[in-house]
Amino acid sequence: MAAMTPTPAPTASDAADTAPGSGAAPAGATARTRAPRRRPRPRVWRGAVLLLAGAYFLVPLLASFVFTVHVPGQGIDFEAYTELLAADGFTESMLLSLGLAAATIATSLLLAVPALVAVRLGSPRLRPVVEVMCMLPLVVPPIALVTGITTVLRWGPEHLSRTPLYQTFLAVQDERFPVVLVLAYTVLALPFVYRSLDAGLRAVDVPTLVEAARSCGASWPYVVLRVLLPNLRASLAGAAFLTLALVLGEFTIASLLGFRPFAVWIVTISGAHARMSVAVSILSLLITWLLLLLLSRAGTNPATVSSAPRTSPTSRKES
Repeated sequence: MAAMTPTPAPTASDAADTAPGSGAAPAGATARTRAPRRRPRPRVWRGAVLLLAGAYFLVPLLASFVFTVHVPGQGIDFEAYTELLAADGFTESMLLSLGLAAATIATSLLLAVPALVAVRLGSPRLRPVVEVMCMLPLVVPPIALVTGITTVLRWGPEHLSRTPLYQTFLAVQDERFPVVLVLAYTVLALPFVYRSLDAGLRAVDVPTLVEAARSCGASWPYVVLRVLLPNLRASLAGAAFLTLALVLGEFTIASLLGFRPFAVWIVTISGAHARMSVAVSILSLLITWLLLLLLSRAGTNPATVSSAPRTSPTSRKES
């Protein structure tokens, strides 16, 4: 009779490994069935796209810079840049464009921010109407807008010469600071300002913030200036960003109305001083980029007010 060898009793770990439904598998099976790791895809396409985009923007700028500094038969010459500050009308036109841009930004935000906040809080059903009205300048061509403005400016002095409004029509056309350009640029910038502010208001719980601030005794000016605007800082910077770019590059309306901001001045000198006009265009791009970087930096600062409620250490201990 063969000798019976005792078999070892299964341990708890073995029973757990072999128990049905436990979800565990032997170590060998786990090693055999483990899926191989995927190698990270090379970022060649990403680098190629960035390289093409950089070449698309930088090659024309480099070609323009070479045109301004290279004189055939003479070599390298920076005369186009050294004589730029002394050019007739350069400083005046640049300061005029910057002043028009600042006034347009302020006017657009003063019109759009209270209107959109009021629609968001009191009359949400009017939002489609406000959106259509703000988008209308995209449908009307600038040449049609400036034709209407010219007609109104001619009609005013003829019919209002014996009223106090006659002086108003003359004041808005002052060449030192044409207010009529600010009004026209505000209309053109309204679609971009609306889109930027509407996106910011969608990301913020405006009714909750206003109700919390009002329940604490804050007045409406305090609610707008200290509660809503800090949370809309990025949207305000984006609206100012787009408005500044629009005003510095606008030519049609200012040219047809007879004013000379920076864009019109560049076109005016391009016939007699081609190299200088290209140099001014390059410098205007650099100035615009610098101002846009400053605006974007102002918009990325953290907001001072948050919509999330804060709990004090005492309340956390009590909970």
